[in-house]
Amino acid sequence: MTEKNILHMLTPHKHVSPFDVNMALDAGYDAVVPYENVELGEVADLVQDVIFSRPPKWGTASGLFFGGNDAILALDMIDAARKALVPPFGANLVADPAGSFTTAAAMVACVEKLLQDKKDRSLKDTSIAVFGATGVVGYSAAVIAALEGAKVTIVGYSGLKRVEDRATEIKDRFGVEVKPADGSDEAKQNAILKEADVILSAARAGIRVLDANQLKQASGLLVAADVNAVPPSGSEEIEVMDNGKAIGGTNALGVGALAIGNVKYQTESGLFKRMIEADEPQILDFRDAFALARTLVE
Repeated sequence: MTEKNILHMLTPHKHVSPFDVNMALDAGYDAVVPYENVELGEVADLVQDVIFSRPPKWGTASGLFFGGNDAILALDMIDAARKALVPPFGANLVADPAGSFTTAAAMVACVEKLLQDKKDRSLKDTSIAVFGATGVVGYSAAVIAALEGAKVTIVGYSGLKRVEDRATEIKDRFGVEVKPADGSDEAKQNAILKEADVILSAARAGIRVLDANQLKQASGLLVAADVNAVPPSGSEEIEVMDNGKAIGGTNALGVGALAIGNVKYQTESGLFKRMIEADEPQILDFRDAFALARTLVE
């Protein structure tokens, strides 16, 4: 009997993401099975049902994917799954809530490539302002950049409380510091922009975060990236297909949502293929996504 590659998709929400289902099947999985409204305390039992129903040698033919739209909950779920494994029984584990880990990885990788190739800079010690940082993509991008040594500011729109809480959470969980900042009005936003080498715009779809005049006031700006593909763009003057195009009236280069999305697509597909092809069970999160995305940017 030949083992089938089966991916079990867990989400705390009403539905799993059709995007992720398509990606997994196109990457080579034989079957994708959804589990919805899953609570953290249910993860261990589900994992052990998966692993004990197959011989240990088939461990890499079983995968569990953790979705939703909460980065920390997805990481908690993957941690609970890891603890539930009983060697020699194993399974592949991967988290990508709302596509945020692969999207954030792709955005930071695209920015890093432009910094290196066009500005003779690296992420280390670069000042990065993340707009939309309380969302799952912005949060993940902030952590990735901070782990690479960037000086990261996470910007909130309703005062400091939410971003202060996020900053504390990031420090406690990942051991890196990010600076919370109040971006609740244009003057405060402009003060943040004046200190930024890089802007990452990750606000909700269809929300204009920064206009062209604001970008022009960011005199030290090197690169600006925007993951919003739904008009209007999050940052004015950045089009969805831009990948290193000069932003009008500035010395900065822009990266748009579809340029980032192309790398995101390859990254998510690549993680699924890695699990299918692995000789030993894999446990993959945003760090693995970023390592792969770095190899895919052009």
